[in-house]
Amino acid sequence: MANRLINEKSPYLKQHAHNPVDWYPWCDEAFERAKKEDKPVFLSIGYSTCHWCHVMEKESFEDREIAQILNKYFISIKVDREERPDIDSLYMNVCMITTGRGGWPLTIFMTPDKKPFYAGTYFPKEGSYTRIGLKELLLNIAKLWKEDRERLIKRANTVIQHLEENRRPATGKINKDLSGMLQEKLKDSFDPYHGGFGRRPKFPVPHNHLFLLRYFFKTGKENPLSMVVHTLERMRTGGIYDHVGYGFHRYSTDERWFLPHFEKMLYDQAMLIMAYTEGYRITGKRLFKHTVSQTVEYLTDRMLSPEGGFYSAEDADSEGEEGKYYVWDYSELERLLGGEFGLFKKVYDITPEGNYREEHTGKPTGKNILHMKATPEELAKQLDITEDRLYSLMEKWRVILLRKREKRVPPLKDTKILTDWNGLVIAALSTASSIDKKYLVLAGKTADFILMNMKKSDGTLLHRYKDGVSEIEGFLTDYAYLIWGLIELYQKSFENRYLLEAIKLTETVITHFYDPEGGFFETPDFGEKLPVRPKEYYDGALPSGNSVMTYNLLRLFRITGRLEYRDTAIKTVESIAGKLTSIPHGNSMMVLAWDFFNEGGKDVVISGRDISRAVDRIAHIYNPYMTVVAKKDYSLDDYLPHLKSIPVGDEPKIYICENFSCNYPITDLSQIDEMLINS
Repeated sequence: MANRLINEKSPYLKQHAHNPVDWYPWCDEAFERAKKEDKPVFLSIGYSTCHWCHVMEKESFEDREIAQILNKYFISIKVDREERPDIDSLYMNVCMITTGRGGWPLTIFMTPDKKPFYAGTYFPKEGSYTRIGLKELLLNIAKLWKEDRERLIKRANTVIQHLEENRRPATGKINKDLSGMLQEKLKDSFDPYHGGFGRRPKFPVPHNHLFLLRYFFKTGKENPLSMVVHTLERMRTGGIYDHVGYGFHRYSTDERWFLPHFEKMLYDQAMLIMAYTEGYRITGKRLFKHTVSQTVEYLTDRMLSPEGGFYSAEDADSEGEEGKYYVWDYSELERLLGGEFGLFKKVYDITPEGNYREEHTGKPTGKNILHMKATPEELAKQLDITEDRLYSLMEKWRVILLRKREKRVPPLKDTKILTDWNGLVIAALSTASSIDKKYLVLAGKTADFILMNMKKSDGTLLHRYKDGVSEIEGFLTDYAYLIWGLIELYQKSFENRYLLEAIKLTETVITHFYDPEGGFFETPDFGEKLPVRPKEYYDGALPSGNSVMTYNLLRLFRITGRLEYRDTAIKTVESIAGKLTSIPHGNSMMVLAWDFFNEGGKDVVISGRDISRAVDRIAHIYNPYMTVVAKKDYSLDDYLPHLKSIPVGDEPKIYICENFSCNYPITDLSQIDEMLINS
């Protein structure tokens, strides 16, 4: 029989709809029942493509013994972290404070008034010498709730106090060389052999690369660029990249980007498209350009909904086994590729016994993960063939393997559409349109879908779209990421409506999310009240809403001239000045935003009824510190009052401005390069 989760839209919640556990979704009814029956709450948070969430479900939540204990002593709640990032953020911070680590599945025990007193991640059903099992933990907490409840309540109040303290501003003096400090921190943690930062497991952190590329652009120092190039090459040639179907897996379990955790997340694709695009624009590397086009191809082939939004993720598991969809037998590859197999196995490092080992036993698996020990350019020289010939062969082999792989049972696809992650895709596609203009059309269609389906009549956003229904009040990242996407889309398309939407959404964020002490809360002032209203600054796998919103405000300040945007951004940065100085590597997107503000940069205004020639001329110029505004008519004068005096004629004129002071207009488009690149 199904439990209450059968009526939910979330694919993750539906995965647990036939557990014997008496699950509730997050709702008032669950907490009211906990109060009425005087029971603690068991909260489990995960997401549909989470491997260890699947393991814990099979071991414990499908187990009748565990279900009986939960149903007898607890009120059990399931939360999809992607649907409710506010809940996940709050209780993940609890886990980090109390255990020093986090992850999913996230396991929380709390009082009926939502105050947590115990936190952890994955628990096996039965314990071992080194760790407690879920069965023992449940019985221990049930006993404590009955016999020593005051101890648990005291602990819960202490945890809430810590959360409140951690949320307070870490004000201080902003270091003048934040970007230099961050560059040094990243250099210290850089792996010179395999690329990336830190040791295994290794996660792509694209905003680190975006920062380093811009640091190179402004300083000319080679080391930041070499760190990025080495990392982007190693990720692209490693097993973390899907060489058959394209797109990046979530992370690498080893230090050399070889053995991935096989799930694919929409946000990784978006952020990596931006990193590879900027990497290509600076270096001109063919591999980076191919990576951008291939990752976009993966998104359009596998993740694009018929309505125009992008789905959230693909699972790591298929047929109950992680990575089964993606790995290959030696004999299977030999049979498929025939006489070219000898060259193929050199390119992709294929071995008869399998090229990776079981994690626990160390024994060969007999399976192979496609990866390359060098770039195509380097391999072509080693194999004594031309680079063009190698790329041609790789594509031929890929098509053969893709046809074979598509006959396998595919991983589950999470088909919910999230506003924030689609905002990142809009930003990525708009950025990548400098490589291929058709991406701009796709970005516009996605933006139109989100604005039509996820924006309410009062101007506020909704977070999730599934099966034709939009629900859940929008969070800070929904606004911040979508505004980012709209600004990038405007900077490439110069359609006024996208800039206007970005401005209006920014006003909504300031009205409903801003904290007068500095920074933005994760939830709006009209949202659900949690024990602590979450506020996040840390730039982890994704940049925080605060960092992106700061970047948005500073860009819109340059575009609109509105001083309140600048002042709000500065106060946000000042509110965490202490953290920026002590751990700049934990706030790389915020440092990027601050660097954008302090570097100055040129503001370009194109006026004229036909600006296409001027736009095409400027499009090839890479300058991440530049903003561009197009004045095709006078409709934006109320929003851009500092540009009211600029006339609009038939022929395009270009004004280059600094500190809101513009030079005489340029009518000879051949002068633009000299003015923007060489000055």
